[in-house]
Amino acid sequence: MSDNKPYTLASGDKATIVMAYTANSLVRGEVITKEFVRVSTWLRTQGAPEYIQFFNAQVLLFSGSAPAQNLTFRDLVVPAATIIGYHIAPPAKDPVDYDETERNRKMEPLTILIGSFRFNGFMRISSQATIAHHLDIAHETLASVYEIDISNPSVQSMAMHIPMMLVRPNLAMLGSRT
Repeated sequence: MSDNKPYTLASGDKATIVMAYTANSLVRGEVITKEFVRVSTWLRTQGAPEYIQFFNAQVLLFSGSAPAQNLTFRDLVVPAATIIGYHIAPPAKDPVDYDETERNRKMEPLTILIGSFRFNGFMRISSQATIAHHLDIAHETLASVYEIDISNPSVQSMAMHIPMMLVRPNLAMLGSRT
């Protein structure tokens, strides 16, 4: 292990800093993937592990009315099924995962609530659909959301903008915005 890293990259591997949101926490850490993997959509692929291993992990743990706890782990394992929201940590980013010239699509404004986090962004859906109708038809385990502003009243210094994230619709609350 070099550079004080708790891992050694194998040939063809890369480390990427990501952020993952669960019902009561935010995890920020490095994940190891193959170089060819598009990390922003990694959890939606067949190659996604059942357990996500984060290195140099920082965890904000929210527990009711008490202040958020800040925890640090050299190595942290999180069950992928408990991750409700996920994105690459800024300033890194991947290209969007859709064809901008695709017809009959719209960017529907929505607010997503995950624990105490608020995500204002856009979901790309059929121009004839509502978000509820889209989710009923698409049956996506993880849905893409774009141009997101993230905030949390408990961590006011954490406001940020990201180009894309994945959200687990069956565990988050999604509200249409005008």
